[in-house]
Amino acid sequence: MATSKDEQFYSKLPENHISLNDLLTEEHLFYKVPDSWFVLITDIQNSTLAVINGSHETVNLVATGSIVTVLNIAFKANIAVPFFFGGDGATFLLPASIVGLVMPALRLYKANTLANFELKLRVGLVAVRDIYAQGHELKLSKFRRSHIFAIPIILGNGLNYAEQVIKGEGYLFGEDGPAENELDLSGMQCRWDRIEPPKQNNEIVTLLVIAVKVEEQPQVFSRVLHQIDAIYGSPEARQPISVPKLKWKTTFNRLEVKAKTGHANIFSVIGSWFAAIMGYFYFRTEKGRNYLNSLVEMADTLVIDGKINTVISGTEHQRIALQKVLDDMELNNEIRYGLYVSTESVMSCYVRDLKDGHIHFVDGSEGGYTKAAGVLKPKLRKF
Repeated sequence: MATSKDEQFYSKLPENHISLNDLLTEEHLFYKVPDSWFVLITDIQNSTLAVINGSHETVNLVATGSIVTVLNIAFKANIAVPFFFGGDGATFLLPASIVGLVMPALRLYKANTLANFELKLRVGLVAVRDIYAQGHELKLSKFRRSHIFAIPIILGNGLNYAEQVIKGEGYLFGEDGPAENELDLSGMQCRWDRIEPPKQNNEIVTLLVIAVKVEEQPQVFSRVLHQIDAIYGSPEARQPISVPKLKWKTTFNRLEVKAKTGHANIFSVIGSWFAAIMGYFYFRTEKGRNYLNSLVEMADTLVIDGKINTVISGTEHQRIALQKVLDDMELNNEIRYGLYVSTESVMSCYVRDLKDGHIHFVDGSEGGYTKAAGVLKPKLRKF
């Protein structure tokens, strides 16, 4: 069982306000994840096929729901946990004290996902001490992206190893264990329509980058991000989400209700419709406009979990320049990358409160992360 000190490991990590490029190369600002913790991974099996068949919005919704399930439990336990959105799933670092609460809840969520959407959600757990025993690293830092939003940064190949274990043929998922009787998906909102790039841009790029040599991750990732800055400008300039392009759906959201309740009865329909109409008017108030501005700041468009995962907006000219740089780095055997281009982004949300208790998960439309992963995977098989 984790100690109280271990439980609060992430919440007590210092927040770093230096540039991300500098942070990545400052080894002393990264801390070893406690060996009493666990890596939890959720992943939709055959997500590529589901995306090809047009279920990309459902795939994003299911991934978001797995995050909401875990974060609601962690919030009630007053424990901050780092997590990483991946388009068709998510990765978490959890102290041992809440694993026994999280796994039964995810088993119920998995059953609901299969029944409601005919998608199989894999839920796997690997002990951090087992990752270390195999010679892999998990080094964690906290990066302050804005005055209201900090994100976890992982270096090392520990999460990649955990994913290989969980997706391996011999892994036992513990599907016969007890499940929760009731699922808490409160705060999950998926009411934003597809989002066009800001007016100065015309495309959305979803990008995945891994370093060929793990020991060179800090320098390689820093160089990639520096090139993105040089080509696209600041994170604000390449932000795919902008307030003028946000469109609130006032119609009944069948997917959201099914994910939360498993069916659309008259009460859930009325509740969904009422929330949609109230939201429409709320966003026209001063508080509502302030919320939208903070929403843009808290859009989760960059994830570093042992690889770079990012969604950016720009022009075709900028993307061609970036691909030239990435191609050269790939030829030099520094990186492998996958990239997908779309005309819009999609966003799903976890809103615990309208002040600062909200986060927004961004992906390229048509399953951007899943499509980019489809480009990357064949490259990884070659080395």
